[in-house]
Amino acid sequence: MQTLSQPEARRIALAAQGFSGTARMRQRRPFDPALESLHVLQIDSVNVFARSHYMPMFSRHGGYDQERLDRHLWSSGEFTEYWAHEAAFIRVEDRPLFGWRMDDYRQRYASRIEELKPAMSRVRSQLADGGPQFVRDLETGPREKRGPWWDWSDTKRAVEMLFAVGEVVTTGRERFERRYALAADGLPAAALGVVPREESQRALIAQAARSLGVGTLADLADYHRLKSGPTQVAVRALEESGELVPVQVEGWVAANGTPLAAWMHRDARLPARLAPDALLTPFDPVVWFRPRAERMFDFHYRIEIYTPKEKRQFGYYCLPLMVGGKLAGRIDLKADRAGRELLVQAAWQEPGAPARTASVAQSLLASAAEWQGLERASFTGVGNLQLPTRFEV
Repeated sequence: MQTLSQPEARRIALAAQGFSGTARMRQRRPFDPALESLHVLQIDSVNVFARSHYMPMFSRHGGYDQERLDRHLWSSGEFTEYWAHEAAFIRVEDRPLFGWRMDDYRQRYASRIEELKPAMSRVRSQLADGGPQFVRDLETGPREKRGPWWDWSDTKRAVEMLFAVGEVVTTGRERFERRYALAADGLPAAALGVVPREESQRALIAQAARSLGVGTLADLADYHRLKSGPTQVAVRALEESGELVPVQVEGWVAANGTPLAAWMHRDARLPARLAPDALLTPFDPVVWFRPRAERMFDFHYRIEIYTPKEKRQFGYYCLPLMVGGKLAGRIDLKADRAGRELLVQAAWQEPGAPARTASVAQSLLASAAEWQGLERASFTGVGNLQLPTRFEV
């Protein structure tokens, strides 16, 4: 069995995640390499700096036109949204791989579906008659009585249930609000097909392995949020077919001290050198599974959005900072768009961070500000990473 060192495992993982020796984008179809590497592009509503799905392209390639990515995701006909990790963009051709999840939602929420049956029927009819609509267009009054789901109305609850079970899809967003359509109207017929459960889950685990490069059973399961049992079945089949190769990674051990089983995708590559610098979204696959981030990068990371201010350790919305292929710090950012300024509210470096961490951070922050159309950056001085209090971009 092949044994990998920790640095080798990191280089394999970063290469699989779309980091390369050059950050230059292709002129034609510039987003394809990163989107193919990631497979899922997680969506999140927080917009304190930049919405999360915009960040992975910036992390891997630097500044670009966000509207161009929007057009690619929404107008090309190649992508749709579903619960693939959390809410995420996926390729339309991959949607049938989640049919088993739609079935699971139907079974798990059978009583809730029965409760919402009248509202779901009404929403289906409205979408059939009126085409794609926002929830506000589907509401029966100026403000429907709110229900128990996050103050959601019955209409909102019905639409989200129809989305979960696959009957409706999103055809765009406006101010981050989804526009919904019946799946049969919003997707090609091929995207409405059914793939057997085991075949789907095997395909998803194979894709997770391609996107991770190397990973444990838990890593592979988390990528598309599968349970451990189906993941084990899929891994056995993929190992037998030769698509997954068992490996050992030095330092990857269970709580009882025994080596963790790990697998490498047969197409994974080990670059001789790969040491990217990047700011990451908290929802980048490099860090979204926190146990993997700790094991792979010795980086303990928790997002503190929902932590009371007085209890936060690092900041409200800290972006992990990668320096030379290592997670070396975290920076709490906020965009003051009216003042055209990037607010660095806190900046921290990890123990043992590279000597050039501060200079890399300043360069990346300047690039991030320019990408967001901001003219300058300011730093509060909070944290142990030394940055100028103000710098132009």
